Amino acid sequence: MDIEEIRKYCLSLPQTLEDIKWGADLCFTIAAKMYCVTGLEGSFGVSFKCTDEDFQQLIERENITPAPYLAKNKWVHVKSPTALSNQEWEHYIATSYKLIVSKLPKKAQKDLGIL
Repeated sequence: MDIEEIRKYCLSLPQTLEDIKWGADLCFTIAAKMYCVTGLEGSFGVSFKCTDEDFQQLIERENITPAPYLAKNKWVHVKSPTALSNQEWEHYIATSYKLIVSKLPKKAQKDLGIL
């Protein structure tokens, strides 16, 4: 997936907003909590949160590393659009979204129409 396809997929998830942070990073958020981040400048790179099990499996793959500053929270950084298949991209982004939503207070989830 290229950045535009990732953007389109992220925006298809309920209540997702996009925002530019730190000057050139495109962030996809739910209730102001990031679940996917990509750079708008420089080489390809996308970061997202994953489960503990997925984190261990993904960082063993080529072109996927622990995300700088966020690895302790089980975020990975994907350095190539071909490191994952389109189906995997959608799976891992959706998982990241669900992990972030699950940490929101129940009231926030209800207000967003997610519960």
